[in-house]
Amino acid sequence: MQERRPLATLITLAAAVVAVDQLTKWMALRRLADGREVNVISTLQLRLVANRGTAFGLGSKYAPLIALAAAVIVVVLLRSHHRLVGLLPVLAVGLVVGGALGNLLDRSFRDGDGFLGGAVVDFVDLQWWPVFNVADAAISIGALTLAVTAQRERTAP
Repeated sequence: MQERRPLATLITLAAAVVAVDQLTKWMALRRLADGREVNVISTLQLRLVANRGTAFGLGSKYAPLIALAAAVIVVVLLRSHHRLVGLLPVLAVGLVVGGALGNLLDRSFRDGDGFLGGAVVDFVDLQWWPVFNVADAAISIGALTLAVTAQRERTAP
């Protein structure tokens, strides 16, 4: 039973990230579809962007390949969950998996050209960083956390 707990935690967090990501994208599509921009505070605004590219809108021609690579990464991370030691790496992988799945859902089911050609819904605009969404934030935070914990393991006595 002890062995299943990290997987259950990882899957629960990933599912929560997917749910929040898809809910916020749905809300953005409903509230911002007419081109409206909502200023929240300082440089933070909500603005709808259909991202047909990869991270930060780059390389739209390679988006299906990147989406396939993301799917492979999700499978690899889920299969290697038993190697994770401690809660922080489990949470980090849960964030990455949930974020990747959230954006893969967009690529798979939103209007677009060809296989995995759907546009990812981005809506958080800091005006000094590319427009992003909850899934992107989860992937970034999870990947950074994994990098920091891996570095700590390497430098630990």
